[in-house]
Amino acid sequence: MFKMSPTSLSRSIRLRMCSGPVSLLLTLVLVQGTVAQKLPTRDEGLFQMQIRDKAVFHDSSVMPDGAEISGYLFRDTPKRYYFVVEEDNTPLSVTVTPCDAPLEWKLTLQELPEEASGEGSGKGEPEPLDQQKQQVTANEGTELFTYKGNDVESFISTSSPSGLYQLEILSTEKDSNFKVYATTTPESDQPYPELPYDPRVDVTALGRTTVTLAWKPTPTGVLMGQPVQYCVVINKEHNFKSLCAAEAKMSADDTFMAVPKPGRDFSPFDFAHFGFVPSENDFGKDRSLATNRALGGKLSRSYNPKPKTSDILKLCIGNKNIFTVSDLKPDTQYYFDVFAVNSATNTSTAYVGTFARTKEEARQKTVELKDGKMADVFIKRKGTKFLRFAPVSSHQRVTLFVHACLDTVQVQVRRDGKLLLSQNVEGVRQFQLRGKAKAKYLIRVRGSRKGASTLKVLASTRPSSKQPFPSLPEDTRIKAFDKLRTCSSVTVAWLGTQERNKFCVYRREVAEGYGEEQRRREQNQCAGPETRRKSEKVLCKYFHSPNLQKAVTTETITGLEAGKSYLLDVYVVGHSGHSVKYQSKLVKTRKYC
Repeated sequence: MFKMSPTSLSRSIRLRMCSGPVSLLLTLVLVQGTVAQKLPTRDEGLFQMQIRDKAVFHDSSVMPDGAEISGYLFRDTPKRYYFVVEEDNTPLSVTVTPCDAPLEWKLTLQELPEEASGEGSGKGEPEPLDQQKQQVTANEGTELFTYKGNDVESFISTSSPSGLYQLEILSTEKDSNFKVYATTTPESDQPYPELPYDPRVDVTALGRTTVTLAWKPTPTGVLMGQPVQYCVVINKEHNFKSLCAAEAKMSADDTFMAVPKPGRDFSPFDFAHFGFVPSENDFGKDRSLATNRALGGKLSRSYNPKPKTSDILKLCIGNKNIFTVSDLKPDTQYYFDVFAVNSATNTSTAYVGTFARTKEEARQKTVELKDGKMADVFIKRKGTKFLRFAPVSSHQRVTLFVHACLDTVQVQVRRDGKLLLSQNVEGVRQFQLRGKAKAKYLIRVRGSRKGASTLKVLASTRPSSKQPFPSLPEDTRIKAFDKLRTCSSVTVAWLGTQERNKFCVYRREVAEGYGEEQRRREQNQCAGPETRRKSEKVLCKYFHSPNLQKAVTTETITGLEAGKSYLLDVYVVGHSGHSVKYQSKLVKTRKYC
């Protein structure tokens, strides 16, 4: 290792990094100091130790041999890396991975300065720092390779000449993350997982909410026994060419890292966020515990990510090469990328991504409503039905009648796409909708979570159209008088309205174990008297009262057997013939009289 005298200024500092017959010298950009600058070695453990000590290693221009580094670019501010190849005919490979934005980068070769020692100028005086930098960088050298784009691109040479190599990287669009890997032993290193002969990701199955992917395994894991896992990235915008590009997009709004100021030295914590992750016990022993705690607190304040729901999903699934993505939206296009990740080095290689559109929801047949005609609608549990009403004549209003026969349903009405109402409906409801010439109405009905739903729907533009359903009181329960029970009869009462309606009473003997839960399941208000047996009919009568306070009627049902249970139903029939059933009542005659 080269040493400097306390009064001298080094022109270049080199480290001989041996790897078999080939050696690589890493050069830092001219550092002034009173002690020797130690440079990264080929030994990964020693390199990790050196970069954690700011006193030992503080210049980010170094290119380590055989290790991937991460960096950050400010827009329109180039960044340069340097390294020296000491011997001719040396293999060389340099790979640059853009993350956030397209990059421009070029690799140039310069001759080594003849005065490569620690001596000063001919006058024995140290040369100014700026003058020394100018001597190294004034000669632009020979351009070996240039690239502009967002692909992962490499410069590979099986026989490179000795000299000073400079890698210059520039982002013209925005501040950006990137990764760089350089090695003089590309044949033996193999830092990135190798792709199979067919690197495509195939869609093997497609559903409304699922997509199944398959790809051929990487030879790195199968043949070479290296620890490889696969990560799948799903999004709705485009495919990604690198895993760091996807991760940068995921953390774009979360402030992936606090951006360092230009020209600022990096601390060990900066390197942790640039891809080097030391453990808490690996910091230099010369640092005090208090200093480490203070820096750790500063780190947690500076780099604490904000929780945010991202539109990109990343799933690492181990070493399996078939995977089903679930919980997707129907009729939506998704982009799928698969990355082979070396778990030991955290380097990754992208497969050729794919995209697919999930299948549409099964289109339900829309029920066409005719003006003034009743329609019966059946909906499965949690299901949805669409009804369309397109009046042929101009109209000012539309009257919509909905009778939910079982549980509560949700009704939503749109006129030419504009939402007019959205309500839960139980029993019989009437809605007045403002009309419009040549308007079309789309009615969406969503069923109950408890079970299947049945309802009757009628739409009419006729202003004088009669109410298709009979008027009902607010309380449609049947009350039984316990004190009036006998061994052969029961007395019941129910409420009426001011409108004269026809009421029909039916009875049915039920088993001893018949309970309220079974009665509730059979409570279909839309099932009329026509569904009952003639033997179950008790009577029919007309009833109304101008005074709602007195609109109560009673009826004694006779001819029953002692100690038996009966289910009583009252139907109110409207002028149009449509009926509504009151809530059923379970009664029991006395056993002994």
